Amino acid sequence: MSPKPILSAFRQALGESWAGGAGALLPLGFFAGAAVLVPLGIGTEPGMLRAVGPGILWVSLALSSLVTLERIFQADVEDGALDLWLQAGAPVSAIAAAKTFAHWLTAGLPLALMSPVLALMFQAQAGIGLLTGALIYGIGGLAFFFWGGVGAALSATVRRGGLLIALIALPLYVPTAIFGSMAMRGAALGDTAPLLLAASTLFALAAAPFAMAAALRLAAD
Repeated sequence: MSPKPILSAFRQALGESWAGGAGALLPLGFFAGAAVLVPLGIGTEPGMLRAVGPGILWVSLALSSLVTLERIFQADVEDGALDLWLQAGAPVSAIAAAKTFAHWLTAGLPLALMSPVLALMFQAQAGIGLLTGALIYGIGGLAFFFWGGVGAALSATVRRGGLLIALIALPLYVPTAIFGSMAMRGAALGDTAPLLLAASTLFALAAAPFAMAAALRLAAD
């Protein structure tokens, strides 16, 4: 198996993520906007903000991850690149995983790095816990992007398929969002929640590429 198609797909996805001129700015803006609006709606009482903050940030992160997913495979279907990927010597699942990981690097990783700033808005304690939280959000965001990639692959032949991607991906986001929120809250199962979150992400990394590959083969037929 030659790694060249995988590396080529990875580089292509990195370029595509900035092709529209926004890159990571659009999901970052959505993430910040969704989080900032919450205190305006529920008030600024510190105890309440501290209680709802982790859940709000996870919901905002999940929705922000959907913003750029529509572009992952749609252009490949339209310009014939998908047919070339299917004829390459590398597994389609590996190519799909490389493209999805590239989109996470350009959009998902900045979201995780921004999370400590937004957590401070929700009265989180300043300290090493913010960096731990960024790591947790990064791990969960990786699962979001890979499950979202399944929705993107299934809707690759649909024009303006953003809504379809959301309908497919959001139910798959639920375990990651639950375990991630538990890990940040330190509630019941708080000690094991990070491990459950990591297991959820590992399952996404293992299963989602094969689901994406099957969907892309259907799209090419």
